[in-house]
Amino acid sequence: MNKTSKAIWGWALYDWANSAFATTVMAGFFPIFFKEYWSSNVNINVSTARLGFGNAVASLLVALLAPVLGAVADSGNSRKKFLISFAYLGAASTALLFFVQPGKWFLAVLIYVVAILGFSGANIFYDSLLPFVAPKNKRDYVSGLGYALGYLGGGLLFLLNVAMVLKPSSFGLSNEISAVRISFLSVATWWGFFSIFTAAWVPEPVMLDSTKKSGTGRFRIISAFSEVISTVKDIKKSRNIMLFLLAYWLYIEGVDTIIRMAVDYGMSIGFDSKILITALLITQFVGFPSTLGFAKLSDYFGTKATILLAIAIYSFITLWGAFMKRSLEFYALAILIGLVQGGIQALSRSFYSKLIPKDKSGEYFGFYNMLGKFAAIIGPALIGVSVLLSRKVIIGMKLYHGAPGKIAEVASRWGIASLLILFVAGATLLIFVKDNE
Repeated sequence: MNKTSKAIWGWALYDWANSAFATTVMAGFFPIFFKEYWSSNVNINVSTARLGFGNAVASLLVALLAPVLGAVADSGNSRKKFLISFAYLGAASTALLFFVQPGKWFLAVLIYVVAILGFSGANIFYDSLLPFVAPKNKRDYVSGLGYALGYLGGGLLFLLNVAMVLKPSSFGLSNEISAVRISFLSVATWWGFFSIFTAAWVPEPVMLDSTKKSGTGRFRIISAFSEVISTVKDIKKSRNIMLFLLAYWLYIEGVDTIIRMAVDYGMSIGFDSKILITALLITQFVGFPSTLGFAKLSDYFGTKATILLAIAIYSFITLWGAFMKRSLEFYALAILIGLVQGGIQALSRSFYSKLIPKDKSGEYFGFYNMLGKFAAIIGPALIGVSVLLSRKVIIGMKLYHGAPGKIAEVASRWGIASLLILFVAGATLLIFVKDNE
């Protein structure tokens, strides 16, 4: 294996490593465990709001830190060091979830916020390394390879974790609760172990630009703020980059919210948690080949057109999800999400990497991730607010009087339907972005 191939595989394997957190913790067990173990004995809509606002706080912290962290990494030639540091912060925090006792919902949210900070912070530096490990003509494929390995690796560990929950005695565990708690430890171990390959195989890019001053400590932070201001001015001058970032902010908001809140939504409209976990597994294993397929599709139709196709499919998913009644429909939606989720994420990342200056990739991807995280603030908060307002309206108008279960279900459907406008607005702006291809 030559140095270039080794760097590409080392880079892509980080997605294999950290996707265990995205799948088992964020999308899978944390929402379920939060409702049934840490935030039990409260109204289901209150629990949904707590989870939504917890996600929003985590995303706000990352959004505020992202541009400065990117600038610090650029100025000190330390993208990989920051990636590994944040990765192990996330892994260690995930392990701590094992120790949180029942009813301690605030402590669970607090640790979860730190874990998301580690996960999302590491992704800033992971994304910024893409222009250094892959030439421009291979970035769609390499970006897709990362997401594809993420689906496969995250799916394999999630499959093991689900088996532990369904048959705990086969693994020497006393019950389902013990299985879920052990799954948090397994994610931390998986994430930490496979990150070693990224640390060993991906070289630290060294920028020779003499205007960059590495420095240490306070000087680097002050310098980073100066670089952030400079990058903001550069982005303002580039109508194309500005348009793309606004479009991305809108449509990725819908994507991230569906990822984070799908299980919670399914529970709110009455689906059994085992059905929801099975659907997540379907998404993972469909996502592995389809992400690579989307990268190939972009070779024929162009990256922007393929992203627009994915947004159209997500709009359909949102509408269908708001009206679905049967578990079979949830499985069908899981397949559809698996077909487009990795594709839209991978192609958005590679498309953006072709628009920005290579020597400022940390700073520019800091803004890219900042918008993604601001999107994840608004999305979950939008669902939380929509659910609570819809509930008030339904009760005030005395609809479904005497049927609290039905009130909670209808309010949740209004919450998910509110995401449609984000996809439509994002696609509209993306149409006006010039495709350099």
